[in-house]
Amino acid sequence: MDPVVPIVIVSIVFGAVIALAFFGSYFRKRKSEIQSIADPEPHSDPKKHSKPVQTQNKKSHSRPHSHASNKEQNKRHHPLDVNTLKGHGDSVTGLCFSSDGRSLATACADGVIRVFKLDDASRKSFKFLRINLPAGGHPTAITFSDDASSIVVASQTLSGCSLYMYGEEKPTISETKQQSKLPLPEIKWEHRKVHDKRGILTLSGTTASYGSADGSTVIASCSEGTDIILWHGKTGKMLGNVDTNQLKNNMAAVSPNGCFIAAAAFTADVKVWEIVYAKDGSVKEVSRVMQLKGHKSAVTWLCFAPNSEQIITASKDGSLRIWNINVRYHLDEDPKTLKVFPIPLHDSTGATLQYDRLSISPDGRLLAVTHGSTLQWLSVETGRVLDTADRAHDGDITCISWAPREIPLGNKQVLVLATASVDKKVKLWTAPSLNSS
Repeated sequence: MDPVVPIVIVSIVFGAVIALAFFGSYFRKRKSEIQSIADPEPHSDPKKHSKPVQTQNKKSHSRPHSHASNKEQNKRHHPLDVNTLKGHGDSVTGLCFSSDGRSLATACADGVIRVFKLDDASRKSFKFLRINLPAGGHPTAITFSDDASSIVVASQTLSGCSLYMYGEEKPTISETKQQSKLPLPEIKWEHRKVHDKRGILTLSGTTASYGSADGSTVIASCSEGTDIILWHGKTGKMLGNVDTNQLKNNMAAVSPNGCFIAAAAFTADVKVWEIVYAKDGSVKEVSRVMQLKGHKSAVTWLCFAPNSEQIITASKDGSLRIWNINVRYHLDEDPKTLKVFPIPLHDSTGATLQYDRLSISPDGRLLAVTHGSTLQWLSVETGRVLDTADRAHDGDITCISWAPREIPLGNKQVLVLATASVDKKVKLWTAPSLNSS
């Protein structure tokens, strides 16, 4: 026999033994690891298996949940943040208080109008009335009509924009006794494809008390084009229309007394129209009477003072202006700029940011303003920042409105501001002190 053969056989056998020993150790180790992950029983090595598995579970489940909860609590505990109205299925696109401040109507992209009863702004939950828009409609703006049970809604569809007025039939005493629940609001009037099928940006309604007005609610609908239409809230009759001739509108508002319509549009100038009432209280015409000139760039938003004698404007030129419109415009007297304030909001580079929304408090002393998800309160007298909520919502703020009068918060009456956002929430805020810094 060749002496080399035994050596080769011994080498093969020895190598096989080593390989079996190696792979046997490897598979035993893998089996142990699989058992420790799949079934970490007490008999497993606590140092190698039990603790790492428990730590991994906490990281993937418990901690993020706890962190998110704490984060939400921190947001909610801004000193002025008093409540959140949840339950909306999509972005909130409009909100409006009733004249007594006790009802808050919201329009949501889920096609539902909700009317919340604010008997106490501090309650943990609120009763609300749900109104479903006709199929395919997405509400873009909302306002109350003659009372808290009458609501006008702008609804956008593929074929254009429609206006609906929902109202309740007041039941008789016998009907009230027979029915445990009041009937849902029904459509009292509607207009299809208004504004030549263009979308409606804002609805502004008020009780007309100026001059010989009969106290009816007048509503201005502002399209994304250049036209604004004035409507009679109760009947839906078109009372007049104007054209801003400024390429496109940003928004429009009716003065609280029903005397003026003012529009913020593509240019730096703000046009103001007078609503002229006949002796019988009806609207006779809508005619342009003033133009506010002074801004250097487009006006993004405006609001009337509660007394209807001033207008506050915000512009892309980085300034706020307060205008006196209580002038003899019939004698061609021009409105005057009372105050100019620099917008006190800047980005990380120091550049001035623009305000998206404005709303003045019913006492005329506080101005609430927004940019993106940031909410600020300013003094109308000085322009000073009274307080800021840097992330008031988890997304851009879409609507902002003060309740027209103080409403209950626990055992006291307070001014309340409502904000809505793409984050599907509506928040209620109290007013800051004018002594805040």
